[in-house]
Amino acid sequence: MASRLETQAPQAPQAHPARPQRLPNRLGLKGWVYAGRYPVERYLYILHRVAGLGLVLYLPLHVWVTSSRLQGPEVWARTMAALSSPLFRFGEFLVLAAFVFHALNGIRLLLGHLGFTLGRPAEPVYPYPIALRRQRPLTVVLMMVAAVSIAVGLWEIVVR
Repeated sequence: MASRLETQAPQAPQAHPARPQRLPNRLGLKGWVYAGRYPVERYLYILHRVAGLGLVLYLPLHVWVTSSRLQGPEVWARTMAALSSPLFRFGEFLVLAAFVFHALNGIRLLLGHLGFTLGRPAEPVYPYPIALRRQRPLTVVLMMVAAVSIAVGLWEIVVR
């Protein structure tokens, strides 16, 4: 009596399903800055990444500066005097701008990921009407709030 494996006809090896051919990355690093004719939301996403990286890089400096307070009032005063140069004041403004932009754009991205700005599922037909009706006004409002907040922060840093 033949076993079950012997009675089955050998199967032809399955060919790999056709994989989509990968296109060459013609943009390279330029693609991080210029993404082609994509909408403004794509550029905001790129800026979101850059702002997040900047904030992460700022964190060790902030911890170092605030830890100098534990070494006494003299060390703290020397540290604050060293950080009062125009270069550090400009860096302070950049941190403020990055924080405001990252926070407000993060709210926009979070609302999109939670589905509040996506609408009903439908066949995607360009230009995407849901993006123009829901996402674009939210983007404009949040970026206007970011611009006003950054301007107020700049006024606080420069004037005061």
